[in-house]
Amino acid sequence: MLDRRRLRMYPLAERRHKLAIEEIAVRPGDPSPDPAPENRERVARAAERIRAARAAGRPVVLTYGAHLVKNGLAPVVIDLVERGWVTHLATNGAGSIHDWEFAHLGRSTEDVRENTAAGCFGTWEETGRWLNLAVAVGAADGLGYGASVARLIAEDGLQAPEPQALRERAAALLAEPGRAEEAAAAADLLHLLEAFALPAGRWEVPHPWKRFSIQEAAHRTGTPFTVHPGIGYDIIYTHPLNAGGPIGRGAVRDFLCYAEAISRLEGGVHLAVGSSVMAPMIFEKCLSMANNLALQEGRPVLSAHYMAVVDLQEGGDWDWTKGEPPMDHPAYYLRFCKSFHRMGGTLDYLCMDNRAFLLRLHAALEGGKT
Repeated sequence: MLDRRRLRMYPLAERRHKLAIEEIAVRPGDPSPDPAPENRERVARAAERIRAARAAGRPVVLTYGAHLVKNGLAPVVIDLVERGWVTHLATNGAGSIHDWEFAHLGRSTEDVRENTAAGCFGTWEETGRWLNLAVAVGAADGLGYGASVARLIAEDGLQAPEPQALRERAAALLAEPGRAEEAAAAADLLHLLEAFALPAGRWEVPHPWKRFSIQEAAHRTGTPFTVHPGIGYDIIYTHPLNAGGPIGRGAVRDFLCYAEAISRLEGGVHLAVGSSVMAPMIFEKCLSMANNLALQEGRPVLSAHYMAVVDLQEGGDWDWTKGEPPMDHPAYYLRFCKSFHRMGGTLDYLCMDNRAFLLRLHAALEGGKT
């Protein structure tokens, strides 16, 4: 196996960043491009379904990819969360990373082609160090991946326990039936502290731009925030402090937290914005689990949920309201449409910029025009 300790890590401040959050931030009420007439109708329908869902106490789940963050939409999402329109947030590893870098440094995003050739793409000390440690400390405290990073931002740092206290805790947990996984989480953190000679106590990590952090807003409002990563997908996997145990433990906890929200989706809303792979993949498994439980309990399967999928990719020149395309049609292979279409309920696909969608959705929910 490649030894990551041999890698040279670079200070994040030395990276040439493409984006500064204060320059790109999009706020509620900002002007938006005019969408196509059919998308104007679909935004209005999404807003209507969200209003109905919240009036009935049903969940509104927003899943999104990293481009939503890099497009500066955090202030719009934060306002939707603070006003109670969105009840669960889910993103991939990159969505969490860019949000954290903006909160910590005010800047994010690098030149992948240039930095890969130079051997420095993703090898940034602070991003790898603090996100990996946040998940490890959080896992030992019983938190998921998303909640762990959100706490790091909200509290401007982490609290590292004494190694001996962790050792004693792990031993005590192992002695109790059914608590071996908690012991493993403590042991994972103990390994990192000892292997890298990390000091116990308070680790200060300032986040001067946390007002732009979706994760901080989720922590502050008590809104579930879940991260759904892929091993090796994100730049934090280049750092020596990356460990599979904490990442996997936090990610599985988040998957089950998201699944619980989907199990209550009857009459609710699921928005997938710029997440063509992660969102449909986790949604279909969770909806199947929800139906499995419903059938065991003598309840009908979920059918009255509404789904809106927003992406820039053309929908394969196919009207999804007419059903699924045949296998010889290119649209059949658009996972972000096909998987959601198979999930029952009602589906709208909006081929539009996510800035236009969220700005107009926010305006519609607050009584403005779409």
